[in-house]
Amino acid sequence: MAIIFVVGIVYFAKLIRPSRPTHEKLKTYECGENPEGSPWIKFNIRFYVVALIFLIFDVEVVLLIPWALVYKDFGVTGFLIGLIFLVLLGLGMAYEWRKGDLEWEKPKVVPPKIKEPKIKPDVEKELVEA
Repeated sequence: MAIIFVVGIVYFAKLIRPSRPTHEKLKTYECGENPEGSPWIKFNIRFYVVALIFLIFDVEVVLLIPWALVYKDFGVTGFLIGLIFLVLLGLGMAYEWRKGDLEWEKPKVVPPKIKEPKIKPDVEKELVEA
């Protein structure tokens, strides 16, 4: 019944709304900015990593609210369990920080330059002759 209601409302809204497509209305919306380039570009993976880290730690912090409301009912045991949870949460955050995932731009890795050994001309002749 609910599915029929939703489909009916969406169809009814489509029937009564005005349909006047313009160039502005058909453009991709980019947070108020004019879009530049193709919409099929690859995003930096850092956007996704930062979003996932935020979700993980946000959900874990939300779990602290019920614990904070009732930990006194469980005495010292409840407090220690919450403390262990906070320590693990802090260790996870420190690991992400140490790994560099919380930095927006990672430092660029510069490969080491290998110096070519300088062989004296006399030694070169000896090596070729041998």
